[in-house]
Amino acid sequence: MAYKITDDCIGCGACEPECANEAISEDAGSYVIDPDKCTECVGNFDKPQCVDVCPADACVPDPEHEETREGLLAKWRKLHPNEAPSVA
Repeated sequence: MAYKITDDCIGCGACEPECANEAISEDAGSYVIDPDKCTECVGNFDKPQCVDVCPADACVPDPEHEETREGLLAKWRKLHPNEAPSVA
């Protein structure tokens, strides 16, 4: 499933540069994740990088966007058509 950023976000921006899919952007002083671009870092890393760097623990799974690992990898392939996944 895609991740989301909760209201606990402190607006530090640590997560934005970590997202290889450019799914994270700033919105009114906090950050948001575009579920159409979030692959939980499938294709790039073993685990979601936003979770690892967030000092406020504001990056959490979004139950409204549940997806299988295969679905996440398919989404990654659409976002990166000319690349091979680093982690499948």
